[in-house]
Amino acid sequence: MLLLLLSLLRELTAESPWGLPVVADGPASLAKVVMAELADLKLENKPWPGGTHSLHYHYLALSEPGPGLPQFLAVGYVDDQPFIHYDSRVDRAKPQAPWMAAVDTQYWETETQKQRAWAKVQQVETWTVMGYHNQSSGTHSTQRTFGCEIREDGRTSSFWQFGFDGQDHLSLDLETLSWVSAKPVAVQTKRWWETERCYAEYDKAYLEGLCLTSLHRYLELGSQSLTRKEPPKVQVTRHTAEDGDITLRCWARGFYPRDISLSWWLGEEELVQETEYVETRPGGDGTYQTWAAVRVPARMENGYICHVQHSSLNHTLTVAWEAPSHQWITSAKVISIIFTITFLLVAGVLIFIKQYSQGGEEPHNSQNPVSVEAAQLLC
Repeated sequence: MLLLLLSLLRELTAESPWGLPVVADGPASLAKVVMAELADLKLENKPWPGGTHSLHYHYLALSEPGPGLPQFLAVGYVDDQPFIHYDSRVDRAKPQAPWMAAVDTQYWETETQKQRAWAKVQQVETWTVMGYHNQSSGTHSTQRTFGCEIREDGRTSSFWQFGFDGQDHLSLDLETLSWVSAKPVAVQTKRWWETERCYAEYDKAYLEGLCLTSLHRYLELGSQSLTRKEPPKVQVTRHTAEDGDITLRCWARGFYPRDISLSWWLGEEELVQETEYVETRPGGDGTYQTWAAVRVPARMENGYICHVQHSSLNHTLTVAWEAPSHQWITSAKVISIIFTITFLLVAGVLIFIKQYSQGGEEPHNSQNPVSVEAAQLLC
């Protein structure tokens, strides 16, 4: 399978600007050539931007795509932001981030050829795994996700996963270079891929070499966007359950980069075990959002403080729940009284004018009791 992919790439005669290895030999020796070049790649001696950064790719192949669906789709992400997109219907790799628009045409040509090759490889994998599931027709899918990450302290990590019909199928253990099956039927795929050990070696060399080098270069290209810092907007909300339990939830929205720390404190004690956390997720506008919640006794809300730490802040931000102000209620009452008085005054004047016009002269008290009342209102 690896040799099929490499043979499809053999026509690439120029190195891409991101260090894609040059492949020019015959298929029999391509694997060793590629792995040797990947193993020799070294990270450039340049400082990494602060925070955690990642480069991930997601591939999707469909056995029988329906109307309007591609047979193969590939999307690349830097820090959860899409930067490259390939759709087999268009058959061209295209930029998804403004900072990728300036990349030269050779890069896009190389990426297009590479994704075409992956489309053919994953199509073979899709039909093969379908056979393992006793499926010979219908729409089925395979998903390949892989990538690398570097943390602020310099530690790196990487992953490689393969799925079938949206379920985990296989993953690569980079320490032992063995394929880990997620379910019994995946053992057949595991045996198939174990016949080509160079496939696992290639993936490991890529993930621990070229992937990190590429990530560094993408961060340089998109430095204004990817290395920016936006402080979180923090708010504490209060929620009462049907059983009377009270929960305080500390929201952090609109921050970048992704790394953030939320914690609840009661006095000098951090409430680690009592706090419920959710995973930080994209906010849809290039920033992130998350929250942390804690249950509190009634009428004790003011003693609980949310602590927020983020690289955009030069100090720990502390936020407490604030009870709604009742000032607006007093203001509403004053406005209501003024409106009522004004209405009565206007009504009295209108009635007085109407009665006067009907009588042709100023009305007498005995004949126009209403106008007398209106006149009294005006006094």
